[in-house]
Amino acid sequence: MRTRSYFLSIASIAVAGLFAGPAAADDTLVEVPSPHSVSQTMDRLEQAVEAAGATVFARIDHQKGGRTVGMDIPDNELLIFGNPRLGTPVIRDAQAAGLDLPIRVIAVETPDGTVLIYRAPAAIGEKHGLAPDHPSIALMTGALKNLTAKAAEQ
Repeated sequence: MRTRSYFLSIASIAVAGLFAGPAAADDTLVEVPSPHSVSQTMDRLEQAVEAAGATVFARIDHQKGGRTVGMDIPDNELLIFGNPRLGTPVIRDAQAAGLDLPIRVIAVETPDGTVLIYRAPAAIGEKHGLAPDHPSIALMTGALKNLTAKAAEQ
C-alpha cells in the first residue's frame, strides 16, 4: 500500500519538471547567431537553400499566426526544406525519421538578437537508431552548417 508521502513525492517531481525551463535545455539543438533581422535572415537562408539545389517546402511566420488569435510573440519564422538525395537514404534506413525530415530551421528574435536554431542531424540519426557514421547524416550536418553560416554572414 502506497502512502500519502509517496504520492506527494511523485507530485513534487512532476511539478518540478514543469518549471525546469532553461536548465533542461535541449543539447541537440544548434544555434547560429545572425546580425540580420529574423525576416532578412530567413530570406538569406531561403536563397542559400535554393542556390544549393534543395527544395523549400514551407516558410511559416509564427508571430503572424499568433497575432491572428490575439497573442503576441517575438519575431519567429520557420523554414522547412530538404534534398531528397540526402533525406531519402535516412528515411529508407529508418522510416520513422520521416517525422523529423525534411529539415526545419527556425529564426527567432531574442534579447541578444536573431538566432537560427536547428536540430543536429546526428541527433536525428541517433533518435532513429542510425549508425553515427551514416553518410547522409554527415552530409546533412555539413550542408546545414554551410547554409546557416551563409544566412548569418555579414
